[in-house]
Amino acid sequence: MAARFLNVFLKFVLTYIIPISSYGVVSKVYVYTTFLSVLFTYGMETTYFRFVQNQQEKQDLFNTSFSSIILSTLFFCAGMVIWAVPLSQVWQVAEHPEWIQWFAVILGFDALAAIPFARLRQEERPIKYAFIKFLNIFLQVAFTLYFLWICPWLQLHHPGNPLLYFYNPSVGVGYVFVANLIASVLTLFFLYKELRGFRLKINRRLWREMMAYSLPLVIVGFGGMINEVVDRILLDYLLPYQETRRNTIIGVYQVGYQFAMLINIFIQIFKMGAEPFFFNEMNKANARQTYARVMKFFTIGCCCMYLGIVLFRDLWIALKLVDIRRYPEYIGGFNVVPQLALGYVCLGIYYNLSVWYKMTNKTGAGAVITVIGSALTLALNFWWIPSYSYVGSAWATLICYFVMMVISYIWGQKHYHVPYEWKRLGGYLLLAVAVSLGYGWLKNIFDSLWLKLLIALVLWLAYTFCILKMEQQEFSKLPFIGRFLSANNRENKWQHS
Repeated sequence: MAARFLNVFLKFVLTYIIPISSYGVVSKVYVYTTFLSVLFTYGMETTYFRFVQNQQEKQDLFNTSFSSIILSTLFFCAGMVIWAVPLSQVWQVAEHPEWIQWFAVILGFDALAAIPFARLRQEERPIKYAFIKFLNIFLQVAFTLYFLWICPWLQLHHPGNPLLYFYNPSVGVGYVFVANLIASVLTLFFLYKELRGFRLKINRRLWREMMAYSLPLVIVGFGGMINEVVDRILLDYLLPYQETRRNTIIGVYQVGYQFAMLINIFIQIFKMGAEPFFFNEMNKANARQTYARVMKFFTIGCCCMYLGIVLFRDLWIALKLVDIRRYPEYIGGFNVVPQLALGYVCLGIYYNLSVWYKMTNKTGAGAVITVIGSALTLALNFWWIPSYSYVGSAWATLICYFVMMVISYIWGQKHYHVPYEWKRLGGYLLLAVAVSLGYGWLKNIFDSLWLKLLIALVLWLAYTFCILKMEQQEFSKLPFIGRFLSANNRENKWQHS
């Protein structure tokens, strides 16, 4: 989580270092690369977790998985290098085809690191996993600040400094990608111990079985990327403005996404631990009850984070986490945080619900649900962007994830029934939305920032207290909170006596 927050910190810092339109360009380029990252790994991580449960010879599985990734990565990287110019035109950065070549290397090394990282997760070695992930983000942040902040300052005040030897001012914002490239290369180097014993060898029978499982996950991955990032691409194509203005709007929208993404950080970290955990639990007698209990705690955590982000928006603005002094347009991005944050809550619940098609090997069902969500995302964005700009995109994101969540629940309960307490969890979700709407009405009455923050804090604490009382029995089983609740219960009983 520290690594993910560090990455968010970098995005906020960039608003102070580069112009708002350049921030939009960086956001746009990374949107395209997310699609390619799905293609480079083609669901092999999840497939590795699924097959390692029944595979006696784990080294054979690792050899087959990693060999497949190596061969496909060479093919995809070569394609990006050869077609760099036309790809740069599609990405609307035609003047920088070298960026495409840099990302060929970045995506290649990231793909090669995927299976070693999966092995660390499956073998339950979180310390090394977290350390290398943190190091990757730390290096990216450090090199970005070096090239975009330290080097320009040195060139202005100490032009002969040897630290400027590798610096070329003409690269400009491209140094964000150069920093990413350096971090990706070094990350694979730090994973060299996980490659011991590897042989470039593919078990054809095993590989065919793995591909039959993973290929539908590619559709799921592409659909997920469409739902998550295609709106920024469509904003670039559908808004009737000049390129600089379009990039500015994308930059503003990205700021709103960054704040909502604090929930997505929680979701992604949860997935890293939950995915291998779910597969390890699948053959146990009480597996479905465990999945239901995990869903309950996850939903409660997401709702509390949702309220924390939405209720304290005025605090984030006051702290100037983004450069609103030079670019007051960034404030507009905060207006869509509630829709995006709630959308991510629905997405997180959907990820939990997806356990049914992964456990039953019905990954094609996941592909169907994702295609439905993608079609809805595209349709709503094409409909609303020309009239409502990025506000329409935010609502499209929320509606898409909500529909996917509902479809997955209804379909999943027919094939793999899990006793989710859906009425209670739905009540918690609706209560969180009601609290956020109530705060939106209350804060317009008062002008004082401190009073607004006090109201937000009271509402958040009231919601949390309500959840603790409703789920007192569940929370009493937890290590730290359980001891507090048990002590509180003993005190209440003593007073009652």
